[in-house]
Amino acid sequence: MITVGQYLFQRLESLGVQHIFGVPGDYVLDLMDMLTATPIELVCNCNELNAGYAADAYARLRGIGAVCVTYGVGGFSLLNAVVGAYAERVPLVVISGAPDSAMRQDNNLLLHHTTGDYNLQFSIMEKVTVASEILSDASQAANQIDRALAACLQYKRPVYIEIPTDMVYQPCIEPATRPAAVAKLTNREALQEAVAEAVELLGTAQHPVILAGVEFHRFDLEDKLLKLLKVTGYPIATTMLGKSCISEMHPQFIGNYIGGLSREYIRDRIENADCLLCLGAIMSDMNLGAYTAKLDDYKLINANSEKVKIKHHFYQPIYLGDFIDGLIEHLNHKAPETLNIKPSSYSLSQAFIPQPEEKLTNIRFYERVNHFLEDESIVIADTGDTIIATMDLLMREKTNFIGQAFYLSIGYSIPACLGAAMAEPNRRPIVFVGDGAFQMTVQELSTIIRHKLNPIIFLINNDGYTIERMIQDGPYNDLQPWKYHQIPQTFGKSWSCEVTTEGELEVALSKAKANTDCVSFIEIHLDRFDCSQGLIRLGQALKAN
Repeated sequence: MITVGQYLFQRLESLGVQHIFGVPGDYVLDLMDMLTATPIELVCNCNELNAGYAADAYARLRGIGAVCVTYGVGGFSLLNAVVGAYAERVPLVVISGAPDSAMRQDNNLLLHHTTGDYNLQFSIMEKVTVASEILSDASQAANQIDRALAACLQYKRPVYIEIPTDMVYQPCIEPATRPAAVAKLTNREALQEAVAEAVELLGTAQHPVILAGVEFHRFDLEDKLLKLLKVTGYPIATTMLGKSCISEMHPQFIGNYIGGLSREYIRDRIENADCLLCLGAIMSDMNLGAYTAKLDDYKLINANSEKVKIKHHFYQPIYLGDFIDGLIEHLNHKAPETLNIKPSSYSLSQAFIPQPEEKLTNIRFYERVNHFLEDESIVIADTGDTIIATMDLLMREKTNFIGQAFYLSIGYSIPACLGAAMAEPNRRPIVFVGDGAFQMTVQELSTIIRHKLNPIIFLINNDGYTIERMIQDGPYNDLQPWKYHQIPQTFGKSWSCEVTTEGELEVALSKAKANTDCVSFIEIHLDRFDCSQGLIRLGQALKAN
């Protein structure tokens, strides 16, 4: 008979989980012992927060990820990563060991790693997950596991499964049938009305534009988006979270719209569109450029995974995929000459000519990198000016962009690099991380090296928290200067260098491209107030408001 622990791992494996990230601790050791006997690889991290970030990135690429930690100190250390996954709609399975069921019932026992309140971790996790289960009855454990996993896949958000030590080896009753995938509910009458109103607005529009968001990633709707583009001929932009939901070399792709962060052409096209078809976007402050976006509700069709809003009319429940199918069926193609599309790919039409002796600047660095990127890459950007700067980079065919564009937790990128490399071992992550973010989670570079992974990591050394300096400068934005390029060698086999000129950058890029055996780590020296063009544009937009 199958045990509770075996059933959990069997179910995760059936959903495509090949790696689980985590940190050992006494309340989870039996569970980890069991895990090591399965085809799933346990990837041990330097701390629980990093494990959560790694599992988050893994889930963004594979559709589900999992992290396994001990109780109390492990679960609470992980919490920030879980909240980030919840905010950004990432399907993450959080597994926590826990004290023996009998011990939990004795309120006089003050066990280590606890506060004495054995429901505290559960009650907190319950608030940042879409399903939470404590496996206290072996006869019900399989159903509880199935229920949690179904919720994770349906809502694309974290779930929490807590397993007391005495439950791991308990035999459980395997259900005769596994739960079927939950159908996306759509009210057909509401759908018909929403499509009719949307088609009427779009049919009369002279300058329609599509704005695509993160839900194309989460609900695997990229193919429907491409079909919609082919049928309509409309230009398309993406939000920050939606970046890379289509190839940015597509002839109808015009750029990333992020309010005041956007290039002038993008802002004009989006904000002056006579009908804006906004699909699958989260209207967060960063997606809207710190609320510098100027979107007219009377010209806006806003559809997400559950509902459609047109002007002040709400239609629900309507699954986003069904709404797009309705548009594809009823919309007509507009002639390209009437739409004045300026593809973003034009920015690559002129070759980058390095000036070898010139000191490297922010704008020249990212211009050069834009020509360096290739198809089938994974581009990862950390919070801060790096994620803003990378918005102007063009994502090639079959390239994924990963960054916390809503939750914006600093330090995400290095452990995310680990998760991404594990999820897609045949693709090479390219990471952009600031010096401040790197100091948060530098330890996980050792795990990347331990597993013989080969990402290219650009460490942007601009002497502190540049984005904070641009908002409000003060001594709190200073960091202890590190010799960043020397750090990888302390962890193991790697190649690294530091760059101050355009000529040195050319040499570094050539060596990094050729070095496929291990980590390539390039420290980029920039002045502390040398920030991205996007951040400059945002500052100007905020002053103008």
